[in-house]
Amino acid sequence: MPSPWHRAVRWLGRTPNRTFALYPACVVLFELALKGSHIVVDPWGLPLLAWGYLQYRLVGRYRTAIGGGGPGPDIPPQRLVTSGPYRYTRNPMYLGHLIFMAGLALTFRSWLGVALLLFHVAWFHCRVLGDEARLKTIFGSEYADYARRVKRWVPGVA
Repeated sequence: MPSPWHRAVRWLGRTPNRTFALYPACVVLFELALKGSHIVVDPWGLPLLAWGYLQYRLVGRYRTAIGGGGPGPDIPPQRLVTSGPYRYTRNPMYLGHLIFMAGLALTFRSWLGVALLLFHVAWFHCRVLGDEARLKTIFGSEYADYARRVKRWVPGVA
């Protein structure tokens, strides 16, 4: 049986756990330490938090149901998913993470939230490049054709 330390490291190794649990806790604690009991909560960020989380969760279920595979990039899909939200962007789940982080920064008017968002824009982009190379190896010209038709991140934006 793994030690509590190994379980914690494994839990932290999962991107959704960091995005949707650890980072919000860190931002709230950071803002409380910085501002004391005068923490600012901007309700305009709350819809982004909900949107980002729901996009990640619902698109993940859709991808698994249509394409198979497992959670995360470790178990690739058996079929290329090009329908539903994948018609508009090749990375709607990662985009959900980024929308959530934008909501986190805005909700708490947090510079730490902004820093996390900016870091993860670059981090997810690098991750996507690796994912795309794997998918091209698995699906070949089918993936190359899909990548030519559908934008990597935001529909209508290169």
